[in-house]
Amino acid sequence: MATYTVGVDFGTQSGRAVLVEVGTGSEVATAVKAYPHGVIDDVLPDGVTQLEEDWALQHPADYLEVLQKTIPELLQQSGVSKDDVIGIGIDFTSCTMLPVDADGTPLCMTEAFRHNPHSYVKLWKHHAAQDEANRLNAIAEERGEAFLKRYGGKISSEWLIPKIWQILNEAPDVYEASAHMLEAGDWVVSQLTGVIKRNSCATGYKAIWHKREGYPSREFFKALDPRLEHVVEEKLSETIYPIGTKAGEITEEAAKLTGLNPGTAVAVANVDAHVSVPAVGITEPGKLLMIMGTSTCHVLLGEDEKVVPGMCGVVEDGVIPGYFGYEAGQACVGDHFEWLIKNAVPERYMQEAEAKGIGIHQLLTEKASRLSAGESGLLALDWWNGNRSTLVDADLTGLLIGATLWTRPEDIYRALMEATAYGTRMIVETFREAGVPVNEVYACGGIAEKNPLMMQIYADVLNMEIKISASPQAPALGAAMFGAVAAGKERGGYDSITEAAQDMAKLKDEVFRPQPEHVPVYDQLYREYATLYDYFGRGSNDVMKTLKRLKREASEQKVNEPC
Repeated sequence: MATYTVGVDFGTQSGRAVLVEVGTGSEVATAVKAYPHGVIDDVLPDGVTQLEEDWALQHPADYLEVLQKTIPELLQQSGVSKDDVIGIGIDFTSCTMLPVDADGTPLCMTEAFRHNPHSYVKLWKHHAAQDEANRLNAIAEERGEAFLKRYGGKISSEWLIPKIWQILNEAPDVYEASAHMLEAGDWVVSQLTGVIKRNSCATGYKAIWHKREGYPSREFFKALDPRLEHVVEEKLSETIYPIGTKAGEITEEAAKLTGLNPGTAVAVANVDAHVSVPAVGITEPGKLLMIMGTSTCHVLLGEDEKVVPGMCGVVEDGVIPGYFGYEAGQACVGDHFEWLIKNAVPERYMQEAEAKGIGIHQLLTEKASRLSAGESGLLALDWWNGNRSTLVDADLTGLLIGATLWTRPEDIYRALMEATAYGTRMIVETFREAGVPVNEVYACGGIAEKNPLMMQIYADVLNMEIKISASPQAPALGAAMFGAVAAGKERGGYDSITEAAQDMAKLKDEVFRPQPEHVPVYDQLYREYATLYDYFGRGSNDVMKTLKRLKREASEQKVNEPC
C-alpha cells in the first residue's frame, strides 16, 4: 500500500505544500497560500507604525494559515487518506527569526507589543541590523575569533546575532520579555509538536554555532555588549538537533489545524536552500546547487572544512550527514526583475504583453532572447539588495553602466540576468581557489523552472552544463523527503536522507550546455564585471555607501522639519 509524506516550503511571499508518494517521489498534489500580510516593509499591520529603510518583517499568524489551508487542500485534491500520511517536514527562509514568550507565543501577537516592530518576525532580508553586524565583525576580528573564518570573514546583518543585538539596542523591553529568540522554522515545528527543538542547519549557518565548539564564548558576547554575556543561556539553547531527526509528532491541537493524524512524525526544521540538495539527488561533494528565486543560494558539499573568502558558512553535517556543507548566496536575483518592471517598463510594453496574452516577464524574456552576448552594451553589478557573497556587505547598491538614449527595457532585463550569472561565477571561482571543487552545476526554483534564457546565460557565463530539478517545488520535495526520514523505515519511510534521495530525487532530461560562440564574449564581460566588483566592493570607491548615507540623512531631515 502506498504511503505519503508532506513537505511545506515557507518562502518569502507564500507557503507551498506538496504531498509526495514515498518510494517514487511522485508529487500527487500541490497547494500554495500567499501570506495575507506579505512582506511588511512599510507600515505595521496596525496601519500606523511606520518602518525605517532596510526593514523586512512578517507576521507569524500567516505561517499557521499556510498549514491550515494547504494541507487539507492536498488531501482533498489527491483523495489520499490522512491515515496513509506518515510524516511531514518543513523548510524555511533563514535567518528569519522572532521573539516569543515562555509559552511560545510570538510577542507581536500580544497586546503589549503589537505596535512594536521589533516584536515581529524579522525576515531573512531584514538588513537594518547592519550597524550591529559591522560592530560584531570588528570586535571579532580584534579578538582574533576563530569562527569568523568559517563564515568567510564576516557575519551578515541577515543573521541571528546581529538581529538579536538590534532588538536589544532599540527595543530592550522586547528583548527582556522574550523567553526565546527562535528561527521561524523552529517555531512552526514547535506549533506542530508542542516542543521547541532548534535545528542544526539554521543554527550552524546563521547563529555562529559549531558542531564541535558550540556558540562563541561568553567573553565574546560580553565584549559585544555586557547585556549579551548570557544570551545563549537566556535566549538560545545549547541543545541543537541534527537535520534528518524526528522533532516529535503531531499534537491533538496541530491535528485540528492541519487535518493530519495525531502522532504523525514531524522532522526537525530545515533551511529552504539546503533541503533542496537531496531533492535533486546531490549526496556527494563537487556538485553545486543554485536555488534560484527572489534571491539565490548556492550550496555545495565538501569532504574537508576549508576557509573560503566571503562564504556564508561551512557547517559539518549541515546539508548531508558525513560532509561539510558550504553555503554562499546572492541577495538579489528575482527581485531585480520585479524592480525593473515596477519602475522602468513603459506602458506600451504592458499593452503589448496584454495584446499577446502573455505576462510582462515573458515579453521581456522574448525580447531579451533576441540579443546576443554583449549586444545590450550594458554591464551591471547585481547588488540592488546588497552583496551576500563574496563581499558580505548589505550597504552596497546596484550599478548599471553603458546606458544610452537607445537603451531599451529588454537590454536592461538581459543585463540584470547576466549580472546575476557573473555573481555566481565569482562565487564558483572563489570556491575553486579555496580548494573546494565545483565539477557540476544544478539549479532549482522558480527561475530555473520557468526561464530557459536565464539558464542558458548561466551555462554560457560559467562555461558549464547545468542540470535542472524536475520538481517545480524542490524545497518542498526535499522537506517531504526529510519527513519520510523522520518517520523511519518501520513506518514506511527511510532511515537516512541518502536512501530517500536515491528513490525520490528528480531531474529533468533537459540539460543546458554552453554555446561556444557566447563563451569568449562572456569571459571578456566577466573580467570587466570583476574589475567593477573590486573597485566598488572592496573600498577603492565607497560612492555607493556615500549615496546611501546622504539619502538617509536627507530623509531624516525631511521627517524632522516642522510642518
